[in-house]
Amino acid sequence: MKRVFLAAIAAFALLLAGVMAEPQAQAMKRKQNFSARQWHFDKQKYAAQKVNYISDEKPGTIIIDTARHYLYLILGNDKAMRYGIGVGRSGFQWSGVAKIGRKAEWPAWHPPKEMIARELKQYGRRLPEVMKGGPENPLGARAMYLYQNGRDTLYRIHGTNQPWTIGHNVSSGCIRLRNEDVIDLYKRVKTGAKVIVKKGGFW
Repeated sequence: MKRVFLAAIAAFALLLAGVMAEPQAQAMKRKQNFSARQWHFDKQKYAAQKVNYISDEKPGTIIIDTARHYLYLILGNDKAMRYGIGVGRSGFQWSGVAKIGRKAEWPAWHPPKEMIARELKQYGRRLPEVMKGGPENPLGARAMYLYQNGRDTLYRIHGTNQPWTIGHNVSSGCIRLRNEDVIDLYKRVKTGAKVIVKKGGFW
């Protein structure tokens, strides 16, 4: 009888723990939802500016330093335009060499099926299969599509309507800039430009 009583108490304790854990799980989902965080954009640190930058790469090349959250557009004569960026969060970081395969103004957003499933499972948020371009679009004002060996990598350099995320690891692998900065970069970059993505400050 005593064993039955103790077993009942243990079962109730597990049930109670599950009920208490649910709000905690929801809170964790909200905490991990990087898109909902209201960080402050550090203009002094991440606003676009011309800087000294020594590189053997040709003018027009883009070098992305994900560790320091900067994108450099090589200008030549040891100069570069530097832009603050948001980069891939843990598990979505990558490195390598690509090219600008195409460019688009106020692009439509087609989230990959994997992203749609992931967002629904992790955050309970259902993403649209396609979203027309505009101020509310996550790709922002401009997008430059990264290709490797003639194929779309599904990674982009794009704008954002969440400028407070610049300087943080927030995306699913894409490189984001403030809309005003991505518009400036877009004007300067040509289709076919080389893009070098460094991870952790190294190749």
